[in-house]
Amino acid sequence: MTQDAAVDAPAPEAKSKRTRVLEAREVNLDGFVEEWPEKGLVAMDSAFDPRPSITIADGVVVELDGVRREDFDFLDQFIADHAIDVESAPAAMAMPAAKVASMLVNPEVSRAQVLEVTRGLTPAGLLEVVKTMNVVEIMMATLKMRARRTPANQGHCTSARDNPLQVVCEAAEAALRGFSEIETTLGVVRYAPLVAMAQTIGASVGPRVPLTQCALEEATELELGMRGLTTYAETISVYGTEPVFVDGDDTPWSKTFLAAAYASRGIKMRFTSGTGSEVQMGNAQGKSMLYLEIRCILTTKGAGVQGLQNGSISCIGVPGAVPAGIRAVAAENLIASMVDLECASGNDQSFSHSPMRRVARLLPQMLPGTDFICSGYAVSPNYDDMFAGSNLEADDFDDWNTIQRDLQVDGGLRHVDEAETIAVRRRAAQALQSVFEYLDLPALTDAEVETAVHAHGSVDLMPREVLEDLKGAQSIMDRGITGLDLVKALHAGGFTDMAENLLAVLRQRVSGDLLHTSAVLDTNLQPMAAVNDLNDYQGPGTGYRPEGERWEEMKRLRYVMPVDGNDA
Repeated sequence: MTQDAAVDAPAPEAKSKRTRVLEAREVNLDGFVEEWPEKGLVAMDSAFDPRPSITIADGVVVELDGVRREDFDFLDQFIADHAIDVESAPAAMAMPAAKVASMLVNPEVSRAQVLEVTRGLTPAGLLEVVKTMNVVEIMMATLKMRARRTPANQGHCTSARDNPLQVVCEAAEAALRGFSEIETTLGVVRYAPLVAMAQTIGASVGPRVPLTQCALEEATELELGMRGLTTYAETISVYGTEPVFVDGDDTPWSKTFLAAAYASRGIKMRFTSGTGSEVQMGNAQGKSMLYLEIRCILTTKGAGVQGLQNGSISCIGVPGAVPAGIRAVAAENLIASMVDLECASGNDQSFSHSPMRRVARLLPQMLPGTDFICSGYAVSPNYDDMFAGSNLEADDFDDWNTIQRDLQVDGGLRHVDEAETIAVRRRAAQALQSVFEYLDLPALTDAEVETAVHAHGSVDLMPREVLEDLKGAQSIMDRGITGLDLVKALHAGGFTDMAENLLAVLRQRVSGDLLHTSAVLDTNLQPMAAVNDLNDYQGPGTGYRPEGERWEEMKRLRYVMPVDGNDA
């Protein structure tokens, strides 16, 4: 370019103030990509997805979605042999997808009638159904298809310092706030016995007692559960392509065997999957994210597991980056319910800088209700969430409760005042202090207890001697300490009510009732599941809705202006 040409070139047009304001918005910090179907970067509508079809001969599926039996990969074989009802499949597959979708949305068609059809659909058949539905229709169907009548919530109780005092306090507050399940994980895995024990003790403050999990590699997680230091598991991952499954040294059969190991000890468990995992792991085989997720859902169904944690979970950034990705997440939650699984519907890992996007991602589960609206609401602030941060955190409690009140929808939580939270946090911390002394574990001082009771997060805590704590954690495993030892320790320390609560949970483990679909414990420490609290929604005026005592509870917020009736 000559000097004269450079002089003559028009100056770039300055950005308007409106553009500068918009570009500074948080949403523009999020990552977005164009669709790339060949690599699986497409939410739910790819030209590379198979067309629905099935051929059955002598009660055996010999062709599934265009693939002959001799060409099945192990997912095709497992789904064909264990997840599809061959009796209902011919009629179900002959129905137009739009008709099945209409059954889902039509309140006059019962959940049981829908299940008679959906249990016979192939992965591609299920995909075609939800592709006909917009997000409002998906929500309407979810309202009817979730397994348990009463929605619930699950929280993360974690500490960036793996501090057992913080975890015991957070668990107690989570129970008070209404969480039906809570889980923890670690920065330093060797801390697991101490932190799992702390969470279980905190959950026992009562009267609500959430089920507890410590999410780790499977062998340690299973051992903690078998000892009664935890009560459920959900980090058993399944994937939608054979290469990704093999990459984890697993098969559908090995996952099924592991699930049976949990069930044999009365430990509630579900699998985990989510749209985008195969893309994230580099082998989506050119299929849409939702098609591959449906294969995970049917693998879970075929394994006989009671439920599934899905909703993209740790992969949410992948569907969140492509068009209709959040719609696909809502659809995967619906499909889990369509095949009669308990659904812990995500709203887990943080995925957006935008407060509006965070809420938009939440509402398709919160408004209709799911078995667990979040599969990980951070009860601690997000800087303490060792699950990589959550879509919701401790700072959002008042917002969550206000949304419940605004829309009269039950998100599973309740407002509590400071005096209540301080009381349960102190009682839980003192109980842990007593148990540590009884079991000859590293001492918890009164100063540490009071600091943890009033803390918001780990930055407020007093430092611990990490090496001594790790020795204590190892001694728990070496000495074979179990849930019954915690019951004895609580009773010996004068925390008799907490000991009785924990013993009641252990008794439910023995009964096996926690293995029912969507099982949680009610305020009487009795199982509430799809067998005794089955979703009965069939249109306006039916099904679960917050009313009576629960609605009065939901009306209470931190600051509500009183009305003096005498001024009328």
